[in-house]
Amino acid sequence: MGDILSKYDILGAFGLTVYLAVFSAIGSLVLGTLVAVMRVSPVSVLRLLGTWYVNIFRNTPLTLLMVFSVLGMTYILGLNLDPSDIKGNATRWAIVMLSIYHAAFVCEALRSGVNTVPAGQAEAARAMGLTFGQSMRHVLLPQAFRGAIAPLGSTLIALVKNTTVAAVIGVAEAANLMAVIIENETGALAVFVIFAVGFVILTLPLGLLFTSMSRRLAVKR
Repeated sequence: MGDILSKYDILGAFGLTVYLAVFSAIGSLVLGTLVAVMRVSPVSVLRLLGTWYVNIFRNTPLTLLMVFSVLGMTYILGLNLDPSDIKGNATRWAIVMLSIYHAAFVCEALRSGVNTVPAGQAEAARAMGLTFGQSMRHVLLPQAFRGAIAPLGSTLIALVKNTTVAAVIGVAEAANLMAVIIENETGALAVFVIFAVGFVILTLPLGLLFTSMSRRLAVKR
């Protein structure tokens, strides 16, 4: 095990995993919030588009999206996010696809949070003359985020684990390096233990943090 740790940049691979997770989490949170607003919008076209988005991306395998990003978007359509570096292009497309995929789950978590807000509060906001956008921004979304802390935490943990799918397009994150080590070295059990412990270190604190936050920020009824 000591030879493996000295020969391979395992910390660097997990560093890239964290990089993918952080930027994908930001992208999925922003995009998921926009789609959630569309899902509860009074405009039927926006509700329909939001519903289509969730149904399409929540039911499409993430591996398929990753492969499509490189084979379809880069090689067929010529959309290269980093023309100077093939690996950089793959990393950026991985962030985009992770964001798009998990935004569907963020949307549903927030929509469930919006549904926990008493209807009287939305009616009171309208009675005060607030527009739909203002009532969402000042009344509904703040409470929706508080009510959706636990499912959002589960989505973030799933996102961290799903960064391993980026290995299929050559992104040199933890799962990619694990496959390289298993191919070149003996002692596969030790390799699995190293990477399993690494992902536990990444995800366990997140679970504890979001559990604590969900208890502290729960909306009192």
